[in-house]
Amino acid sequence: MQFRQKALSTLQSPEELDLPVRFARPQGRLVLAVTVVAMAAASIWAFAGTVSAKLSAPGILTHAEGSYLLQSPYAGQVVETLAKEGQLLSPGAPLLRVTTDRGEQVVRLLAGGRVTTLVAKTGSVVTTGADVATVERVKNAAEPLTAVLYVSGPSGSAIPVGAQVDLTVQSVPQPRYGVLRGRVQAVGRTPQTAAQIGGFLGDGRLAARFTRQGDPVAVLVRLERSSATTSGYRWSSSDGPPYPVDSTTPVTGAVRLSAQRPVDWLLP
Repeated sequence: MQFRQKALSTLQSPEELDLPVRFARPQGRLVLAVTVVAMAAASIWAFAGTVSAKLSAPGILTHAEGSYLLQSPYAGQVVETLAKEGQLLSPGAPLLRVTTDRGEQVVRLLAGGRVTTLVAKTGSVVTTGADVATVERVKNAAEPLTAVLYVSGPSGSAIPVGAQVDLTVQSVPQPRYGVLRGRVQAVGRTPQTAAQIGGFLGDGRLAARFTRQGDPVAVLVRLERSSATTSGYRWSSSDGPPYPVDSTTPVTGAVRLSAQRPVDWLLP
């Protein structure tokens, strides 16, 4: 009760109404000034600054027309292989000689290209429709490589044509030779199924790997050329690896997306 009476008497007393009121200490004013400056700088950066993002996706080095699986039209035993892995063959070139119940038959290439994998060996028993070889669709050994990345989900729509791509090549030590440089040449309009990917790459196992998280969008990457490197392509290091890179080599691509203003993330 005494406390309430003292408080009432203080409110009714006019003696201290003319005393100055201290709103903030000097330290408080300094904190307030720093906060205002920081908020102003953040606002300027949000509207005038830019932020770059990267999108990572698995892929493979190949040629523009891909590969195909050659299947045997005959059932029998392979008695002779007529070509070697890495050999460039013309359309209709003989690949295998097979002994069947109707005599010897020759398995020939449907389309010309380079034999990347020879599944059937001398002595192998094959059935009708069995996979015997993977053939890369190339007309000459000098055709440039390209990279195909498989981007899962809706992320493919955010990739612009012409975007820079850094490719980590599985067969090349990155700490020593860096990454392979490229540019996005085309972005697929619709997701691809495992059957479509397998038909292009000529490898069902790779297709299953690329579709593990759903049907992806194919992104075609053109490799940047360089006459100063052994591989013939431009690397983040000055010279790149002292050996060529081969098709069918797995890669991981980091696509540099378009720069955005931070405020765009907040706007609908």
